[in-house]
Parts: sequence; C-alpha cells; structure tokens
Amino acid sequence: MSGGIEIRAPAEQTEGTRSQILRWLKRVGESVNENEPLIEIETDKVTVEVAAPGSGVLREIVRHEQDEISPGELLGLLEPAATAAGADAPALAHPAQAADGGSRDTVEAAGAAAPAAAGRIATDASRQLSPAVRRLLAERGLSAGSVRGTGDGGRVTVEDVLRAAAERGTGGAPATDGPPREAPVAVDGVRRVPHSAVRRRIAEHMVQSLLHTAPHVTTVFEADMSAVLEDRAGRRDEFARRGAPLTLTAYFVQATIAAIRAVPEANSRWTDAALEIYEPIHIGIATAVEGAGLWVPVLRDAHRRDLFDTARGLDDLVSRARAGKLTPADMRDGTFTISNHGVSGSLLAAPIIINQPQSAILGIGKLERRAVVIGKEDAAGDGEQIAVRPRCYVTLTLDHRVMDGHQANRFMQTFVDTLSKWGL
Repeated sequence: MSGGIEIRAPAEQTEGTRSQILRWLKRVGESVNENEPLIEIETDKVTVEVAAPGSGVLREIVRHEQDEISPGELLGLLEPAATAAGADAPALAHPAQAADGGSRDTVEAAGAAAPAAAGRIATDASRQLSPAVRRLLAERGLSAGSVRGTGDGGRVTVEDVLRAAAERGTGGAPATDGPPREAPVAVDGVRRVPHSAVRRRIAEHMVQSLLHTAPHVTTVFEADMSAVLEDRAGRRDEFARRGAPLTLTAYFVQATIAAIRAVPEANSRWTDAALEIYEPIHIGIATAVEGAGLWVPVLRDAHRRDLFDTARGLDDLVSRARAGKLTPADMRDGTFTISNHGVSGSLLAAPIIINQPQSAILGIGKLERRAVVIGKEDAAGDGEQIAVRPRCYVTLTLDHRVMDGHQANRFMQTFVDTLSKWGL
C-alpha cells in the first residue's frame, strides 16, 4: 500500500460515536480531483463527506461500504495525478492508423470519446451531491440532471432542489435514479425497512443510557408563559429585522442558564472517581429532521449569550440541521440538552432519555391555554379566581447518581420562575 496518497477517516470525532462508510462516490480506476467529495461517512450524530486529499486515480479501496471505521483509519489509496498520467501516456501516443494517414480514424475516435467523456462528467457530477441533496432529490422525485446547479462548479445545492421542486410541483415519488438506500420491501403484508446506521446507534444509546448507565428520575413542573409571550410579541419584529427569528426555545435556553447557575450539578458528568462540573454551558438542542432522525447540535457558550445572540445561534443550528449541513464539530461537547417535544403536540414526555455522558435533559411540552386558580384565599375565603393562562408542562430527567430530588426541584423552580417573571 505504499507509494500512493492515503485516504484516511477524519481524525476528529464526537466522543462516544462510531462511524461507518455509507458510500464511496468513486470507483477504483476513476479520476479524482483534490478536495472533490470522495466518501460519505455516517455516524450516530451526522453524515459527513470526506474530500480527496489530492488529485489522481482511485487505486484501492481498503474499507468498504457499511464497514465500521475508526478516526484516522486508512480507507483507500489514490495514484498521484503525475503517476497516473505517465502510465496512460503510451496508450495515447499510438492512435489507430488508416490508409489516408490516420486522420479519419483519429477524428472518429475523438468523436466516439466525446459522448463517453460527457457521460463520465455527468456521472461525476451526480456523485458530488451532498447527503442532504440526495435525500431531497429522492423525496421530491427528481434526478440530479434535471436540476440546474448554482453551487461551486455548477454543483446542485439544497436550495436548487427545493426551487426545482416548487417550480414543477413535484410530490414525494421516488427519484428516477433510485433512493440512496435499500428500498422498503413488502412480503406477506409486512413492510421491511432496513435500519440506517444512525437509527441503530440511536437505539443502542437509548438502551445503554437507560438500562446500563444512569438511574433515570423525572420531575414535572408547569410553567406560566404569559410574561414570555408578551415579551416576545414586543421583540419579534425587531429580532426579525436583525436576522434572528425569535422562538420560544431562545427563552427556554435563557431560563436553563439561570437554573444551571442555581444548581451547577445539572451541568456535569458522572465518573467513577468524581463528579465533573462544567463551567462552560454548551446546550444541545434536540432537532427532528424528516427522514434522518433526531440530531442534537450544540449551542456553544450559551451562558455568554443574550436573548438576541441565543435566537440567532439557534436559527443557524436548526437551519443547517434541516439542510443536512451539520458537521461533527456542531455535535460535540454538549453539557446539557433541551428537547422541545411540544412543537409536535406532545403534552408531556417522561422520562426523556439522557444524552450521555450528560447528567440531565429538559423536556418542554405543548404550550396551550389552561384554566388555573390564581390569587390567594383571604380570611373571608375570597381572593381566588379562575383565569385562563398559556402554560406548558416541563420535565427534568436526571441521573440520580448526580442529583437528589431537592436539587432537581430547585433547578425546575428556578427555571419556571425565570419564565413566569420574565422582564420583572
């Protein structure tokens, strides 16, 4: 395996993840340009592309599709461009000769080569599609050749696919060049959908976290969102003009920071020797991506952000997650996680599985208007009344090795007080 350009797996990888080769974008013997996408690697966190480390010809594939790989592992070899060109030179130096000196055969050979070259170019272009673009093409029933690319070198982007789908009014039929995965197969009324690497890893981590790592305990509170909604109504247009959609999640992040400051143990990691309490607060935001599962990109240094910067950071992470543009670095180093399951209609979820090796995860239920008793009863039995307020259930699922019930309740009381008294 010596003498070639080594193709290696990315050295940086989120702690606790495993990777496998999803697909090679080139075949052995095909030409490759430096920095051209060469391999798609799928981890339990994200799908990433490995670019060619140089120009040349793919000489050998060492690790194949569906193989599990380690950071820095050798995946294949490239024949350097100069070497490959030298090997091809003799064949190019002896064109076929005809009775008239070979000019006719040379022209015919060139004419025959042109369609083949065009075919190779089209094939190469299709292989340069990102995972997100491939998924969108399959979902919208489009082929890569039918979409005009506006990216570098004419590459098709997510926006190109969405625009083409909108113009043609396409639905969700399978693309003509087939979906990137094995299609579901129906046998005797049972539809078999093969697990993706991401789904298998999620399943393994859920079982490992709940049954073999941390004793899960959940505490439930209810938050009054009246003050938050009033504040949001007054700021939303201003934030939008400045380029940051103001979602309720931004308020939940800010309230979480206040709660972590009251109970630092919530922002920690259990080890056999000690409890490691983190000073930086990097909050993972659980984000559902249609057809791809649940991603948890990390809003770094959340404790240093004001409401606007929080909103802007959240918009960036969620937008890139749904466009398939997250990188392993976006998923790394989270110290606490928020799962806003209420956006899909859930009133309450418990327990939400802890995102190891963190110690707690906050769940946000659906916001709805509820009848509640407000005021205090006086000596005459008056003072209380029924009112309608926007409220939601919030849950904290924690590692009981790290926190006791009174600490979890203090965390949640701080969290709901911050929301209910927002702006006071």
